[in-house]
This record gives sequence, structure tokens and C-alpha cells, in this order.
Amino acid sequence: MKVLVVDDQEPVRLALSMLFELHGLGVVTATTPAEALRAVREADIGVVVQDMNFSQNTSSGDEGIALFREIHQLDAALPVVLMTAWSSLETAVQLVKEGAADYVAKPWDDTKLVVTVQNLLGLRAARDENARLKRQADRQRAELAARYDLCGLVYASASMHAVASLATQVARADVPVLITGPSGCGKEKLAEIVHANSPRRDRPLVKVNAGAIPENLVEAELFGAEAGAFTGATKARGGFFEAAHGGTLFLDEIGTLALQSQTKLLRVLQNGEIQRVGSSSPRKVDVRVISATNSSLTQAIAAGSFREDLYFRLNVIELRVPPLGERSDDVQLLAEHFVQLHHGSGLPLSDDALAALESHDFSGNVRELENRVKRALLVHTGPVITAADLDLSSRPRDSVAGSAAPGLASDPLADAERKVIESALLEAKGVVSKAAAELGLSRQGLYRRMERLGIGLERRLKG
Repeated sequence: MKVLVVDDQEPVRLALSMLFELHGLGVVTATTPAEALRAVREADIGVVVQDMNFSQNTSSGDEGIALFREIHQLDAALPVVLMTAWSSLETAVQLVKEGAADYVAKPWDDTKLVVTVQNLLGLRAARDENARLKRQADRQRAELAARYDLCGLVYASASMHAVASLATQVARADVPVLITGPSGCGKEKLAEIVHANSPRRDRPLVKVNAGAIPENLVEAELFGAEAGAFTGATKARGGFFEAAHGGTLFLDEIGTLALQSQTKLLRVLQNGEIQRVGSSSPRKVDVRVISATNSSLTQAIAAGSFREDLYFRLNVIELRVPPLGERSDDVQLLAEHFVQLHHGSGLPLSDDALAALESHDFSGNVRELENRVKRALLVHTGPVITAADLDLSSRPRDSVAGSAAPGLASDPLADAERKVIESALLEAKGVVSKAAAELGLSRQGLYRRMERLGIGLERRLKG
């Protein structure tokens, strides 16, 4: 990829061309906005370095503003570095808020400019590679959805694709499956996928939340009870195992079962027989068991609260569902899906809503995201969903130094975050994109934090 230098002054074009070529960068030059736009359309441009003024008689920067916006419209991901006089810095700052990569005041610092451009070229190459991988992942997801029933699973991340792929692969093997992952991450949906792609798909899928059954009723609920087996048992009834005969039984929160119930469940898995409470006659059942837990069963085994032999019976195949905080690619897609699901239309998410979703940690996983969207749909008054509608008030996922929420300058956490950001900006010699990369933030994310923490642009320039 090449650097496009746009300036109406030949000495400037020559100087910048020589500077970039000395550092091994390919250069394309343009004298007018029209030439610049043609180069963007036809050449392999990785970064644009453009002047803000193309007329010797005015310093308004109108032509430069128009050119930037046209380039941004052609390719919003193409980084643009604005070159401007000190008197026009305010305009450049405004364009950075609109999406420009950075700005450099004339006369420029050679080292700083080269570093800025090299970093932006690297980021552009990384984005292009990510886009290629995303297109590849999209094709893989489409192929998977064409071959298997994914039960409406919504995802974009590679990690979730791997789990979904494994679920479809193990579906045909009629063995127990253990699904692990934090609460609200989508374990039940994985159980549905396993059942829907198994030979048992036309038989019942019975879902049981083991943690919601009172301990004294677990055995009766799972295995059934004869009339008179206990107070209130006026007639014989089957349990969940009988209801799932020929199909699949999904036992959620399996780690909450008492040891006595675990022993009886183990016997069912070993010999395929259940015994109703109050009966001495066993009954054959043909059931595939899928269990799920949000806790560590190995720790429960070490603590003596879960049987190790039952664990190995349940865990023939394990599906680990990653938390939503580890698959940020899924967040926007899921949010838009929930808007459609609960509103019935494509009510858009505003830029600030998308930014809030991007930075939120979602400790409550997919369930939390759905609840936030439901809230937003109830309270929104405008044509779009805003960040205020979502009310995402917990710690940002990519927070520097563990900042909890926007706070006052006297907040020690905010002070610590401010020092980290200012140090990174100084280390990067004021190059925002480089400082953002060092901090693990997007450039826009860093600007938002600078604004929140009162880190003025003039302090960055002095650095």
C-alpha cells in the first residue's frame, strides 16, 4: 500500500515524497482534490496525507474539508492525516472527530510524521487482514448454517463459530455432552443445536433447571413418583426422564444436585433404568443427557460436593461457551438481533450506543445484553437507540487502569487513568493512533477517554 500526498504546492509534495521514500514507503502525489479522489479509486492507497488549503488566497480550509469528507465517503476505513497551519487546528480537530486519523501542524516534524504514517499503514494492513478473515468466517458460517440447523444462533466471532461447529459434529454421536460457561452466555442454545442435529431431533427435548427444583422434590421430578409415595402424590406420574424418552434431556445447573440425587442419576446413565419414587420396579428409558454448568465441577469434586464418577459420565464431550466479553465481534450483531426480535423493525443504534456497547464488559453476558436492549426499547423516544437508552453503567471492558465509570478529576482511579493516558501520549510523541494502539484502544476510544478525563488537545501537542 502507498501513501497518497495531496498538496497544491510542488515543494511540499517533493519534500514529503522524498521523506517517505527514504523510509521505504511508496508514494503517489496529487495536486488537486479531483486527482486525489481518482488516486483513491484507482491506486492501492493505504494512508492519505492531505493539505487543508488548496488556494493561496484563502485559509478557510473549505476545499480540504470537502476532500476529506469525499475520501471518507469513498472509504471510511482509509486513514487520512490532515496537514494544517496552527490557525486552522480547530477545523482539523473537528475532522478528527468525524473520522480523520490524525492531524499535523505545519511545519511538520519529520520523525513524528513518518512514525504516524507507518503506524497507520500497519493498522490499515491489519484491518484489511481482519476484514479478509471476517469474510472467510462469514463464508464458513453460511456453509455451516446451510448444512446444519443452528436454531437461530446469532454470532460473528470465530470463537463462537468453533463451538457451534463442534456442537454440530458431536450431535450425531449419541453420548452425553457437558456444556460449560458463565451464566447467560448461551448454553441452552448449544443444547438445542446438539438435539436438532441428532438422530433424536424428532423426539422431545426436555429442558430442566436443576437449580430451581427444591432438593426434596428432585428425585420425584426427574424419575417420577407413584401415588401415595409422599404427601400430595395423589396419582402416579412420570418424571422428566420418562417425558424425554427417545429424545434428549437437558439438565441445566447440574452442579446444584445433592449427592444423593447425583448417585441416582449416575445409575440411570450406567444402566438406562429409572425407578419412580415409591416403586420397586425399574423402567427402561432411552434418553440422551446434555448437562450444563456455570461453575467449576472439578472444584466441586475437590470440595466433595460433586461425584467424580458422575462427572466423567456426563463429560464425554465438553462444549465450552466463551463469555460475551471475550467475543466482542458478536455484540453489535446480537444487539441488532434483539432489537428486531423485540421491536419488529430495524430501529437503528446511534453511534454513541455502538460505542457504549463496544466498551461495556457484559459480565452478565448475552442475557444482560438482551435485557439492556429491552430497556432501551421501552424508554427510547427518538428515531434511534442511544447510549442513554441502554444505560450501560458498569466498568468499560477496555478501561485503562480499571476505571469504573466517568468520574470527577479528584477520583483516584480517574487520576490513575489520566496519568497512564498522558504517559502513553508523551511516549508516542503526540501520535494518537500510536498511543491508542499501545493502550489497546481504538483511536476514537482514546479520544473519548481524553475528553472524559479533561486531557486537552493542547497538552497532547505540547507532548
